[in-house]
Amino acid sequence: MDSKLPVSSTNLMEPTPRRTFMCAAAAIVIGGVASFVPVVCGLLCFLDPILRRGNSVTASDGFLKAANVSDLPSDGTPERFTLRTDSRDAWTLYRSRVIGSIYLRKINDQVIAFNDTCPHLGCKVDYHEPTQRFFCPCHQSSFNLDGARRNKTPPRNLDELTVEIRGDKVYVKYQNFRTGDPQKQAIG
Repeated sequence: MDSKLPVSSTNLMEPTPRRTFMCAAAAIVIGGVASFVPVVCGLLCFLDPILRRGNSVTASDGFLKAANVSDLPSDGTPERFTLRTDSRDAWTLYRSRVIGSIYLRKINDQVIAFNDTCPHLGCKVDYHEPTQRFFCPCHQSSFNLDGARRNKTPPRNLDELTVEIRGDKVYVKYQNFRTGDPQKQAIG
């Protein structure tokens, strides 16, 4: 008996037909594109804070609207106002976030602003109307209406802020200052 098997087309090593090659090549290209798009989108989302420029949302000049001039008592009585602004971290925009509070006084046509943080240890200063003084409840710091300290507890006067009047609006350049230091040093 002859040990040779009959020759058939199924057991010969034939080159891959062109149609099969084209299907395999198209599958590789389409699979590559389908994988590339989500990877690129994910990287762009992850790197967005780095790629984004100008994360600050506050006004470019640093001034925030505090009040209307007409809201201030004309007799010079201090009024406390809360300052709000939009802020942003790496991914999230926070609308109308409280950043601090201030006292505003209107004397004639001039408006004066004080940060309401005590320069001694950072407690909030209150206005005591019967004595017409600012008073810190934490350590009995006391200040005149012009912000000058009345006793030796605070290391300096109340911190005055820069004010601009634009029409009927009062804008304040809000800053916090280092506490416990005789020198007025802005932080942040």
